Amino acid sequence: QVQLAESGGGLVQAGGSLRLSCVASRPIFYAMGWFRQTPGKEREFVSAIDWNSDATDYTDSAKGRFTISRDNTKNTVYLQMNSLKPEDTALYYCAATTLPYYSPGMRFEYWGQGTRVTVSS
Repeated sequence: QVQLAESGGGLVQAGGSLRLSCVASRPIFYAMGWFRQTPGKEREFVSAIDWNSDATDYTDSAKGRFTISRDNTKNTVYLQMNSLKPEDTALYYCAATTLPYYSPGMRFEYWGQGTRVTVSS
């Protein structure tokens, strides 16, 4: 089992930045990702990263603004979010797969409780 704990959410004005962090309860060498959800909508993929950071993936709306990274020495994955927009407002979840390399549509087995991001206009 792996527990994931997100932090770093908050209230920010449009155009601002936030860095989300996700700490795993033990070292994991799996692909990890970030998802987000707003009320009444399905949870959507935001970004993912391979276990060794060799490859990353982003949803179209995050490309050029968000950067995912990880520090396996700290069991931590980050999501740097710049140029935030009101439509980025959501509950952001960290998740981990059980495979080392990410591929679109793969199953994420472990989930955190989420950290809320609110972007004001």
